[in-house]
Amino acid sequence: MISRRAILTTAGASAVVLGAGAGGAAIYAHGPGLAKARAPWSEAGKSFGDPRIDALAYAILAPNPHNRQPWMFELIGDDQIDVHIDLDKRLPHTDPFDRQITIGFGCMLELLRMAAAEKGFRAEIIPFPDGEPQPRLSSSRIAQVTFLPDDRLARDPLFESVLTRRSTKEPYDRARPVDDTALGQVLSVGIGSATLDGTTDPDRVKDLINLAWLGWMIEYETDITRKESIDLMRIGNRQVVKNPDGIDMGGVQMGLFKMTGIVSHEGLNEKGSQAYNIGIDMYREIIDSAMGFAWIKADENTRLSQIDAGRNWVRVNLAAQQIGLCIHPLSQILQEFPEMREPYQAIHTKLGAEIGVVHMLGRLGYTKYPAASPRWPVESKLINS
Repeated sequence: MISRRAILTTAGASAVVLGAGAGGAAIYAHGPGLAKARAPWSEAGKSFGDPRIDALAYAILAPNPHNRQPWMFELIGDDQIDVHIDLDKRLPHTDPFDRQITIGFGCMLELLRMAAAEKGFRAEIIPFPDGEPQPRLSSSRIAQVTFLPDDRLARDPLFESVLTRRSTKEPYDRARPVDDTALGQVLSVGIGSATLDGTTDPDRVKDLINLAWLGWMIEYETDITRKESIDLMRIGNRQVVKNPDGIDMGGVQMGLFKMTGIVSHEGLNEKGSQAYNIGIDMYREIIDSAMGFAWIKADENTRLSQIDAGRNWVRVNLAAQQIGLCIHPLSQILQEFPEMREPYQAIHTKLGAEIGVVHMLGRLGYTKYPAASPRWPVESKLINS
């Protein structure tokens, strides 16, 4: 989907707006700033008076599709958490079977496990204790988690990168290759039954770039999937702070563009518009800059394998962070909406998953890490508390 950086380049509009707008426009655009939307990243590590909430403060920082943060938590007794889903946070068009949303829950549960261990608790996680919902997720519990004191439990060394973890959706440095040693370090952190694999071979990387681009274009040019993403864009600081989920399009310039009508949801969704076309050009640059790829496969496409894929994805992300490597999921070609059928089959063939499923695909490279993405505070995710 179109990036914030792409929109900021449109028409040199900042100079026009700043020249034409009154002082009040600039004040409006500055708005409240983004510190509040990013506050959960600094609040993790503080004591909330309950080790479960302390651990959840880290868990909610997990990567998840379109940053929907679909989780809700019910504290049961003194030692249990029931994990629920906010069904309104799903992505019915790009993720028609809730596979990607479930992977996001897997990421969150793995961070919860790590954070509990830091507090001296073993998190006993039972995914889908009420059964696996199909073909979509339902109001049944996503997981039941019990905190069991265990002073001998080993801490996970990946945990130290939780607060600096990023999904870096920017062009990578094409003059700086990813070597096999770095790739091996990233792929060495797998757990469970998932298969982690990757490549830095230039020919294979080029093939995967072309397939990833095909998938991105299909999602972008399909009206219903493009609109689903655009509707979730939070344009300008005020909208990001008001709704710190979805796609972050914050910043002073974006606030000005929104206020003056240069950037709007309607304009972004209009095929052939300047913003639409620049988005294509800019994302082509992003995908083409991949210096390597990593992916996660499973033998079966079950809810449990989706949870397992999420646990492994966040581990890969953290391992990359620890060695200064960037990673960016390119999941468009793995989506199951009808228009993606042929490239979906092609990527599965390319990655040797004719039987089974590719749950995650991400590009690797080096560049400067972005700021933390917005989050709802952990308190807002607690049920009946």
